[in-house]
Amino acid sequence: MPKLNGKEPDFLLFCLSGAFLGIYTGLYDPTFNNYIAETFNISEATRGGIEFFRESPAVLVVFISGILMALTDVRIAIVSLLILSLGLLGQGFIAPTLHWAVVWMVMWSIGAHLYMPMSNSIVVSLSEPHEVGKKLGKWSGINAATSLIGYLVALVGFRYFNMNYRLTFGLAALAVIAAVICLLFMSTQKISRPGTSIVFKKRYSLYYFLSLLFGARKQIFLTFGPWVLIKVYHQTVATFALLGIAGTVLGTFFKPVLGMVIDRFGERIIIMMESVALVAVCLGYGFANSILPDNIALIFVYICFVGDNLLFACLMARATYLNKIVENKSDLTPTLSMGVSIDHIVSMTVPFFAGLLWENIGFKYVFLLAAALAIFNFWAATYIRTDNVNPQGNPAEI
Repeated sequence: MPKLNGKEPDFLLFCLSGAFLGIYTGLYDPTFNNYIAETFNISEATRGGIEFFRESPAVLVVFISGILMALTDVRIAIVSLLILSLGLLGQGFIAPTLHWAVVWMVMWSIGAHLYMPMSNSIVVSLSEPHEVGKKLGKWSGINAATSLIGYLVALVGFRYFNMNYRLTFGLAALAVIAAVICLLFMSTQKISRPGTSIVFKKRYSLYYFLSLLFGARKQIFLTFGPWVLIKVYHQTVATFALLGIAGTVLGTFFKPVLGMVIDRFGERIIIMMESVALVAVCLGYGFANSILPDNIALIFVYICFVGDNLLFACLMARATYLNKIVENKSDLTPTLSMGVSIDHIVSMTVPFFAGLLWENIGFKYVFLLAAALAIFNFWAATYIRTDNVNPQGNPAEI
């Protein structure tokens, strides 16, 4: 197979790969929860329990990456996307029971979590030192823009052409395979990267606690935010596709502005503001249908859904906070990895107990729990201090 030489052709191929992955995202994200709800008619506790299996590969991916270390990053990305595409095809075509669906979800999750760190690593390797941020932004922008194509296909297909889940997952898998074909034409020079060790130091305790709270908050909303719209408000895939389009378009403006606001006001203020906004979102999810007319309540929950997704961008404030307090720069990546591990361990367990809470005393209490986590997040943010960073940007001794 012919190979293109040089960084720029490879970067263009990787951007094309990212474009196909954006289409896959736009097809899969708005359909998954309805697929689970309509195909298997599961309880809330079961829905929460599924997240244990969907998130567990995130913890195992360090070991899987170790097995594949002999391969280049491009080859690891190819393997991960092939695994992901098999998981999609399995969910769409070979899942006669929930047990089989979970098997294919785990396969999808292994591929997705294995690919995540590879994408950043490949972009960095294809960039000159002075253009890493620019190229990461370009790749992310292309990925987000083409996700709109997937969202539009899902919106029009499900609303006007009786599109089904088999076709949706099949198209998503084809988009991933197209991304793999792009990667096959890239050069495969071995990329030198640091080991995958993690760092656990008392100095970073607040960052770890913020990561724990973020993991719990994230998975409650990712699991039960859509579930409220499906089970309480009876919304379809077309609705989720439309909300995905709204979130993606607003995100293109919100994320750059958020970055500037973090630089201007600091991480402490931003995370505290995020927490206040999350309490409002929680109350909206939980109580809109109790205090507002049905049609207005639905619109308010739409706003909560899109707003909640935009607030996920505040994760960058935690990363910039850590960057300001690390003892040395070599601590940054492994400490971020430790934070991700804490995040995912919590993500594996919280949804099941939240699902039991929904089943036994009602969905409102799931979001009261999430509101309590947001209040804890506010309290933790009050302890953020970055004043002891010296002018060179290195943390001063405390």
